[in-house]
Amino acid sequence: MTASADPGAGPAARPVPRLYAYGLLMRAAVKSQLQYRGNLLFGLAGGAAFQGVGLAFIWVVAARFGAVGGWSMAEICLLYGMRLTSHGLWVVPGNQLYFLDVTIQTGEFDRYLVRPTGVLPQLLARGIHLPVFGDLVTGLVILVGAAWRLGVPSSPGGVLYLLLALLGGAMVEGAFQLGISALCFRTLSNRSLRVLVDNVMNSFGGYPLKVFPAPARFVLTFLVPVAFVAYLPAAALLGRADDLHVPLWAAYAAPGAGPLLLWFAHVFWRAQSAQYSSSGT
Repeated sequence: MTASADPGAGPAARPVPRLYAYGLLMRAAVKSQLQYRGNLLFGLAGGAAFQGVGLAFIWVVAARFGAVGGWSMAEICLLYGMRLTSHGLWVVPGNQLYFLDVTIQTGEFDRYLVRPTGVLPQLLARGIHLPVFGDLVTGLVILVGAAWRLGVPSSPGGVLYLLLALLGGAMVEGAFQLGISALCFRTLSNRSLRVLVDNVMNSFGGYPLKVFPAPARFVLTFLVPVAFVAYLPAAALLGRADDLHVPLWAAYAAPGAGPLLLWFAHVFWRAQSAQYSSSGT
């Protein structure tokens, strides 16, 4: 059976608005998880501990050498907090993309096609992975602490830019994961590629990119756009124009990359989902 994954509704079904359907399904998923308060607490603690290890490693490097790429520990915490908060903002609502290959291989995806709403909201709301809330909470704590320590942003315009940067960074990471996940409609599974991109974002996103050689900076800016998640906006907020390897206007415009990349990723998703072929399971 070959069917387009976009319509997602039978001929007699009354379409349900996608955002409304997503809200209902996600609320049900969260309520089911809240029945197990112990799991929730352990999940939050696990996510916070995992991300805290990454920051601790950077702290050890900064303590040993005094600074990393000329950035103080407080500035690195701002960068790390921005990256982690953006990561949390995308992964809390989007973590079920990691299981697209499972839904295809088991035939679960077939059920999405006959329900009167879009398939993407159904996929995203099929469940919730508790440790991702730890990522978001840890990122916010680090970000607020670093911003208070540095006194940035220092104006309402700066606060607005920071908020846009966080949302834009979340969209950048989400766009890459959405586009990579869409390849599952042809390859059935590409988990290793998704894990690789996730590891690149986590491993390099918390460092000032000036510490890397020029070829690495090019890759982390234009091929896997880690720089647009947090580094470019953080450098703009901190007034570190001399550290940039792109024009200053590009750093200030970095939040705009998120919506653009997410739009392209969604177009790609629709094109690839149209090639979906049921596994027959």
